Amino acid sequence: MALVFLVGGIVILIGATLAFLANSFIDTGYGYQALTQAEAVATSGAEDALLKIDRGVFASNAAYSFPVGSSTASVTVTLGSPSAGYDTILSSATVANRTKAVSVVVAVNASTSQASVTSWQDVQ
Repeated sequence: MALVFLVGGIVILIGATLAFLANSFIDTGYGYQALTQAEAVATSGAEDALLKIDRGVFASNAAYSFPVGSSTASVTVTLGSPSAGYDTILSSATVANRTKAVSVVVAVNASTSQASVTSWQDVQ
């Protein structure tokens, strides 16, 4: 009788371990997919702000939402930062509790209003 309980306990332990590992692998896969999607959405928001800066849309600092599919990027544009002639874009997105953000510094030529990216960084 004790042998039946011992073998049954071992089988239950192995089953629980396999269930835990399967759940972990599935969560890791979905987490990576969500993080990749969040990065794509944040990048799309930054690209939209770059286009608007190049077209001279912003007269002052701005914050707006940029929809991408079923997700949304939160975009903040700070003019004259980090110094005159430069603008900073911060775009972030969250997908399934995974957040990704990018920070872009853009040099803006005062005479031609042409914008060029000087820095593009992932923000942690």
